[in-house]
Amino acid sequence: MLMRKGLLAFLFGTLLAATQAWAVIETYEFESEQARAQYNQLTAELRCPKCQNQNIADSNAPIAQDLRREVHRLITQGATNDQVVDYMVERYGEFVIYRPRFDASTFVLWFGPLILGVIGVLVILVMVRASKKHKQEAVLSGDERHKLSQLLNDQENS
Repeated sequence: MLMRKGLLAFLFGTLLAATQAWAVIETYEFESEQARAQYNQLTAELRCPKCQNQNIADSNAPIAQDLRREVHRLITQGATNDQVVDYMVERYGEFVIYRPRFDASTFVLWFGPLILGVIGVLVILVMVRASKKHKQEAVLSGDERHKLSQLLNDQENS
């Protein structure tokens, strides 16, 4: 019985250790430390299309692995950061970069909150002015007050 428990514990421990071997560790060789730094920078800046809010350096998704491999290929071919980003945006859309570029299609994204804020302030100013004007109109002159009190007295008496 004791031997059986020991054998089960050994098998369980072996299975746990084997799962570590399934984890893929990618290693890429670079011609210089500058190329390695460029790779690290780009993989930290590019977003995984599947994982939503995770960069391709930290993602284990198959698409992120493909993107890392593609970044490595482009860097070894001598591509600049802008060329790599342009390639990825062309292939996967603006979603792959965390900071979208400023152009006609992203104008609303960049200036939309500012425009909405200005519109909100203008609406508040118009409402405040309208309420002040309304309050000023409610103030009656002496003659108007006298006529109003006569009308109210006539109405009460009848």
